[in-house]
Amino acid sequence: MAFEDTEKRFEEDIETFLLTEGGYVKGDQSNYDKERAIDLTQLINFIQETQENAWLRYQKIYGDEAPRKLYKRLNDEIDTNGLLHVLRYGISDRGVKLKVAAFRPESTLNEKTLKNYQSNKLTVTRQFAYSTSNHNTLDMVLSLNGIPIVAMELKNQFKGQSVEHGKKQFMYDRDPREKIFQFNKRVLVYFVADLSEVWMTTKLNGKDTFFLPFNQGSNGAGEVGGAGNPENPEGYTTSYLWGKVLQKDSLMNIIHRFIHLEVKKEKVMKNGREQNKTSSKLIFPRYHQLDVVRKLVHHVKQEGSGDNYLIQHSAGSGKSNSIAWLAYHLASLHDQDNKSVFNSVIIVTDRTVLDRQLQDTISGFDHTQGLVETIGEKKTSRDLKNAINDGKRIIITTLQKFPVIYEEVEVNEGNRFALIVDEAHSSQTGTSAKKLKAALADTEEALKEYAELEAEIEENTPDQEDKLVQELLTHGRHTNLSFFAFTATPKEKTLEMFGTQQADGTFRPFHVYSMRQAIEEGFILDVLQNYMTYETSYKIAKNTPDNPELSTTQGVKAIRRYQSLHPHNLQQKTAIMIEHFRNVTRKMLGGKAKAMVVTASRLHAVRYYFEFKNYIEKKGYVDMDVLVAFSGSVKDQDEEYSEDQLNKTKEGKRIKENQLKEMFNSDEFNVLVVAEKYQTGFDEPLLHTMFVDKKLSGVKAVQTLSRLNRTYPGKEDTFVLDFVNEADDIKDAFQPFYEVTELDKEIDVNLIYDTKTKLRNYNIYNDQDIQKLTKIYFKAGNQSESDLGKIASHLIPIIKRYEELDEQQQYEFRVTVRNFNKWYSYITQLTRMFDKELHEEYIFCKYLIRFVPKNSTEKIDIEDKVKLEYYKVEETFSGDITLEKNLDYKLKNPDNVETGVKPPDDDDVLENIIRRVNEKYDGKLSESDRLIIEGVTRKAKESNDRLKSLARSNDEEMFEKSLFPSVFEKASQELYLEQMDSYSKLFEDKSYYNSIMEAVAKEIYKELRK
Repeated sequence: MAFEDTEKRFEEDIETFLLTEGGYVKGDQSNYDKERAIDLTQLINFIQETQENAWLRYQKIYGDEAPRKLYKRLNDEIDTNGLLHVLRYGISDRGVKLKVAAFRPESTLNEKTLKNYQSNKLTVTRQFAYSTSNHNTLDMVLSLNGIPIVAMELKNQFKGQSVEHGKKQFMYDRDPREKIFQFNKRVLVYFVADLSEVWMTTKLNGKDTFFLPFNQGSNGAGEVGGAGNPENPEGYTTSYLWGKVLQKDSLMNIIHRFIHLEVKKEKVMKNGREQNKTSSKLIFPRYHQLDVVRKLVHHVKQEGSGDNYLIQHSAGSGKSNSIAWLAYHLASLHDQDNKSVFNSVIIVTDRTVLDRQLQDTISGFDHTQGLVETIGEKKTSRDLKNAINDGKRIIITTLQKFPVIYEEVEVNEGNRFALIVDEAHSSQTGTSAKKLKAALADTEEALKEYAELEAEIEENTPDQEDKLVQELLTHGRHTNLSFFAFTATPKEKTLEMFGTQQADGTFRPFHVYSMRQAIEEGFILDVLQNYMTYETSYKIAKNTPDNPELSTTQGVKAIRRYQSLHPHNLQQKTAIMIEHFRNVTRKMLGGKAKAMVVTASRLHAVRYYFEFKNYIEKKGYVDMDVLVAFSGSVKDQDEEYSEDQLNKTKEGKRIKENQLKEMFNSDEFNVLVVAEKYQTGFDEPLLHTMFVDKKLSGVKAVQTLSRLNRTYPGKEDTFVLDFVNEADDIKDAFQPFYEVTELDKEIDVNLIYDTKTKLRNYNIYNDQDIQKLTKIYFKAGNQSESDLGKIASHLIPIIKRYEELDEQQQYEFRVTVRNFNKWYSYITQLTRMFDKELHEEYIFCKYLIRFVPKNSTEKIDIEDKVKLEYYKVEETFSGDITLEKNLDYKLKNPDNVETGVKPPDDDDVLENIIRRVNEKYDGKLSESDRLIIEGVTRKAKESNDRLKSLARSNDEEMFEKSLFPSVFEKASQELYLEQMDSYSKLFEDKSYYNSIMEAVAKEIYKELRK
């Protein structure tokens, strides 16, 4: 018999699995109505079997018309609410409620509900004829109780066909106007599969149909790798589609608890007028989302509460939906004994966008009023306490609300909580995270463990006033708390606290969807593909006859800051950024592309904002406008600025902080200048270009640059222009998070004792000092009006002993105390030490470090002591920063707690500091550049006797923009005539000419007004 390798055989094999193992029956179209796109007979059979009384009532109302009336009402409800809603909630007609599908209950206690679920009839039909106007057929259709819900096109590479051919069939040969293909009216999802890949969409839209990959990843779901699927030695590479997704229980679960109708309302400009636009799309889970939720739920169902899970999912992984799906599943999860696993699911986030998205997504699954309780900005910690005590099923809050209420939460024995942490990072090891655990931990088990260690096993619990014991009991992991931590960039502490320890002692995430896979699958863009770096070179000259002594470290910082804030520096970079935006960025995305400028400080942001405004106005550019984002207010000379004071519409109307994202998305603005704001958690798909004028490293670099990676129709690339960082530094920042991040070993908890010994060697305090303080801190009863004062008084003699140390010892002592506090706080979240003396020392050191005088560093003002002699920025790198694949990257836990040596900070004279700065940053300007600047400055001052009086009698703007340009032009032309070769560059580049003219004007103005 000949071996079959046809598409028909591919169909047969899928059908065979679904019929024998998938819970389907073979479909036929004998009763299928193509015009109505339904087999009404099958639907009525299901209703009669599961809702006999309701159907009899329906028949009494309508008699022989019941089938026709049923179809009409079904169709009306679908037109109003969509098929997904009708499948979940059924229809109502003249007081009769009818379900068109039944879903598996979480508990197996209700036999009737289980029987109804088993009565669902899922059919598989090959070569499905769907049209009244042609004889086209779909390769395979899956129907639920007579309603077609899944359509498939199957292709076979052995016959020269692939998924691309299937996509084209759906795009060009399937009319979206046909009833079966109308959005959310019949078919909910369309799959295209061949022998190696699967793609899907939820909406047919002709040539604009948008398909998403539905693949596991090259090494399998949840493992590190790229796009595609792994080899399957047991059968088809794509068999996971029918084996794990379309199998009856799986597909019914997806319809019930995953597919989500997302409705977006946005404001758009049309014909010069702002209009509201509403769009809807069905979200079908991507394979890694389905996989992570199911694997987590399965593990918890098997093991119960008490484990921690780290999910390393890249930006662009659809993390918000993954969290919503996980929360909904955990909130209704029952164990093997049909008992709820968790009393409440608490989502800890700082993103208001996620708050809204979670509520919308979860309410789409379940219309139960009050299922989701959001403790937003307008609610207090008291509301959080009440939500926990009332047993709300899903609570969304911020970490910062726990310290206020942690002692007031009523955790009864047996109460269990699932905590989903959005963007898990090192803050989860801080004080607020400890209070969260203190609020929710069931300490009964810890109490027993403590009693055994103390050999005091009694029937009665220890005195509840024993605050020290109570604090010790909250340490370590607790069997009633499960943490589910999501992050794209895990750090060492995150990995050890939430990661899964392997047999070799390393820690790795429970589930991975890597940056590499997200890029290769096209869900995010590679922000390192078009990267350009510039290097700044400048020379500082002393501008004072004095040579004052300054701290070298502070002096160098002050000079760098002077340079970075110098008007000439800002002007040159502003010109580069604006011209690049207009020549390149503005043309992208149909003219909608936007740019972000990342600055080093709030003052930098304000000055850049004004430079952008001035340059745009001076050039007469009407197609550009800029917004600025920073927190609080910032003072520049005598003026104080705030974000909402600076940001205004063209009509002069102030833009409030909560309106800024929306305004940036509008056509009116296209550049956003930021300072420590919107560098994380900011989702603007139109953002194409980023200008970086700030030192970035590690996680901060990844988070900041990843603002660019969101996809958008027509957005094929991104661009970064970086004035500060080198390409190699950016590569080093991204590489650990490109595939998977692991930790080499667990922390040695005994390092905390080494640190304690080191602290005691300074002889600053002793056991008696600790006892004096902790006796007050842990005393029974309420705090008296003198307790805080007593603690402060006890610390005064200790501070005096600290002040007797030399500067180097003071530095080492401060660092060691901070290390002790940090490591103790971290270690006690991993394990229970049950060491009273160590905990008392921690309480003591926690207060001591706040009392230790900070090392005072004088802020140096060198504005009037130096001047910028010359300055230049030039391109040093342009191209693709390529990350390495299959790199075994491990973060490392420390082996010791060395404080390191404080760098020497000798005082040095100003001239030497300037020389040092110039040695580092000089050398990139050519000698001819320097001669031009020096020559034109000298000539301008010599050629106009009235220049000094002009400078003294006019403000800076009038002098620079109206009076000096003619002086500069005359001086430049005279120099050009004298030395054409030396000064020709001035007249070859207009922006170079303007930059030098403005910088020289500022320096001359400052000098002549002295």
